[in-house]
Amino acid sequence: MKNKKKKQERMDVYILPEVRRGLYSDRFATPPCTRVVAIPTVMASSPGGLTCRQTDSILELKAVAETRPLPSELPREDPGSLPGLMLPLPPTGLDLMEQNLAEGFMVLGLDGQLVDTAQQFFSWMAKVQESMSEDEEHKYRLVRDGLQALRDECEHLLEAVDAALSELAMLEKNFLFVSSKTGALQRACEELLQQQTRLMVLADGIQQKLSYFNELETISTRFNSPTLSVTNEGFIPMLAKLDDCISYITAHPEFHDFPVYVHRVEVCVTRVTQLLKTHITRQLLSLSASLSSQQSGVPGNDNAFTMFYVRFRTTAPKVQNLIEQIEQRTDKGSEYLACLAEIHTCYLDQRQHLLEPSVTSTIAELANVNRRDHCALVRGGCAFLVHVCQDEHRLFREFFTRPSPKLDEMLEKLCLTIYDVLRPIVIHLAHLETLSELCSILKNEMLEAHIMNNPGQLAAFATVAKQVLEDVQERLVYRTHIYIRTEILGYRPAPGDLAYPDKLEMMEKIAQSLREEAKQRHVRPEGESFLDVQLEDSSANAGSPTQIPAPVSPADLHAMWYPTARRTLVCLSKLYRCIEKPVFQGLSQEALAACMKSLIAASDAIGRNKTSTDGQLFLIKHLLILREQIAPFHADFTIREISVDLKKTKAAAFKMLTPTSVSKLFRLNSNNALLEFLLQGSPEIKEQCVDSKKDVDFELKAVCERFIEQQRNILLEGIQNFIDKVSSLKDTHNKGQPSSSLSQQPWGKPEQIQDVVASTYKTLKQKLPAILRSLSLYLANRDTERILFKPIKSHVQAAFLKLHTMLADDFATEDLQIIACPSPEQVNLLLSMEK
Repeated sequence: MKNKKKKQERMDVYILPEVRRGLYSDRFATPPCTRVVAIPTVMASSPGGLTCRQTDSILELKAVAETRPLPSELPREDPGSLPGLMLPLPPTGLDLMEQNLAEGFMVLGLDGQLVDTAQQFFSWMAKVQESMSEDEEHKYRLVRDGLQALRDECEHLLEAVDAALSELAMLEKNFLFVSSKTGALQRACEELLQQQTRLMVLADGIQQKLSYFNELETISTRFNSPTLSVTNEGFIPMLAKLDDCISYITAHPEFHDFPVYVHRVEVCVTRVTQLLKTHITRQLLSLSASLSSQQSGVPGNDNAFTMFYVRFRTTAPKVQNLIEQIEQRTDKGSEYLACLAEIHTCYLDQRQHLLEPSVTSTIAELANVNRRDHCALVRGGCAFLVHVCQDEHRLFREFFTRPSPKLDEMLEKLCLTIYDVLRPIVIHLAHLETLSELCSILKNEMLEAHIMNNPGQLAAFATVAKQVLEDVQERLVYRTHIYIRTEILGYRPAPGDLAYPDKLEMMEKIAQSLREEAKQRHVRPEGESFLDVQLEDSSANAGSPTQIPAPVSPADLHAMWYPTARRTLVCLSKLYRCIEKPVFQGLSQEALAACMKSLIAASDAIGRNKTSTDGQLFLIKHLLILREQIAPFHADFTIREISVDLKKTKAAAFKMLTPTSVSKLFRLNSNNALLEFLLQGSPEIKEQCVDSKKDVDFELKAVCERFIEQQRNILLEGIQNFIDKVSSLKDTHNKGQPSSSLSQQPWGKPEQIQDVVASTYKTLKQKLPAILRSLSLYLANRDTERILFKPIKSHVQAAFLKLHTMLADDFATEDLQIIACPSPEQVNLLLSMEK
């Protein structure tokens, strides 16, 4: 119905243009406007109705028809009376549409008929609908006829299918019968095949297992053959087969006759190792015998060593492959391991037999050539043994692929040759310089340079070198103890050693004259002199040839140091890199303590010979030198001394032996004298820490304080006595005792005070330059001089300031003018070191 409705709507749209054409072409009808207006009314009253779009289209056509005039060629009275006036126009799209509609009307039998009334239109419409219904039903009839034909064919097919199904059921029944029979046959065949496969696998397994036993029988027969040689090409493959047999048999102890075959395997392995060992050792022994016979005819040890290594290197490829086979099987049985050990022993014994005479003669020759130069002997002998060890390791690797500790044992025996030569020499060495140089050679050049770069090859030499080093260090420590005791602590100074400050002044005059000569020539004096000895690097001043060297104080020259200080520092510098740090700390503490004792004794002697100021400045300078020179030693100069205190034990023993305690010895209570002795008389263990650096600082501080106090007393003796008297007078007045004023005292007259002030000021003027001169001569360092002179200056300033305050409190202005006490500014000007 929906499709029919849509077709009806389309038909309505198609009819409208024809209606308009008929209206235009009807010469006798009403005017076009009247006819067109009636169209939507008629269409709206039709049963089908119009859609909104159709209605809009009709209204648009209506508007166009109402406003469109007639063509100008036609008379308005009767357009159809002038046909000749109309020109033929080309057909347009609208004319073509009208032509098609006309043809459609002809088909419907309406050609030439006009629709003037609604009844005619409805009649015409009924015909159109009837024609359309017939057209639509025609195709349905055709479909119906086709379906009926198909139904008949399907019925025939169903009959044929039923017949086929009955045939198939019969075939299925026959197939099931046949398949059951063939399945049983197939299963029987598969079982037979599986059984055949199992039997074949079992046979193969048995054959494979028997192959190892059969191969073992063959190998055993070949190994027992007298014509068998290890150099045959089939010998090594036969070893591989024997390894496979051994692995398989040992992995299956559950087999029948397992012990019998294990015994056969062991016999084969023993036979193999015996053959290999015999062949290799025979080669090594024959080579060694040949070289031993030729050694006597070869002049020089160098040629002998060359011959030893060349001949062995040429023999190595002949036995290296066989030795490698043994090394590969050492983890498979103890027989191979024992065989390899015997081969190692044979090889190393022969090498030792060949090398030992040559090494011994070479070391003896070095000892004879360097009889007086022990350092050259140690350096040459150690270098020779280093090369021997390296060459032996390289030669050993050409024969064997795995290392052996026996090689180091053999090399250690060869290296002990130099130890036997050096030990008697070291025992009789007494010079610290020689011993320290030997330590440096062994420790720095050998142990650290050679051995650390190649520790594997030089392990044997390192052991011997360490033994020699330990002997040298032990001898060095022993000789150092003797040196400290005799050359430092027991030093007896010569008169020239204590000629201070005369020697400093003499050297200063010489230096001054040399500087003047150099200034005149503008060149540095040639030749070595004490000016060339400087503690600091002067390379920065060497750029200009005309530059005059900076003045160096005689006290800063090594040659001007007190002998014990110089010996102590030289000894410590030699020991620092030669012995272990704990041993060095103990020796340094002992050396510094002995040096300070000798310096204090020399200071006292200088003070007795000259002045106490010279002795104190001598000690201050040398203690500063010690503190400065031991600073680069990055070591702790502290040692711990443990002592046993027996004071309590002694007191308890005396108490136990008193008559009152003897009676208590056999008492069976807590008041037993023996028990009291055990409880109260146990010794005490005391631990004391000794620090040499702190001892030096403490002694330096003490002598500086003594020097400052002595100079203060020398410079301020008169004023200090006066200040003490005034202070005592004021203390008496403060305690409430009757006392007179300062001016009333017999020693408090302005004239007497003026004498004291003038005498002290005169002493300052006279002795202050001498003090500054001594400080400059001994210390030769402006900063150190200022540090040491600053407390003296402070004491002088404080004394004059205190005196000035006291006098201002008790004396009038006229008396102060008589006293003429210098002002603080005057005192500061006098004390200035820049004079």
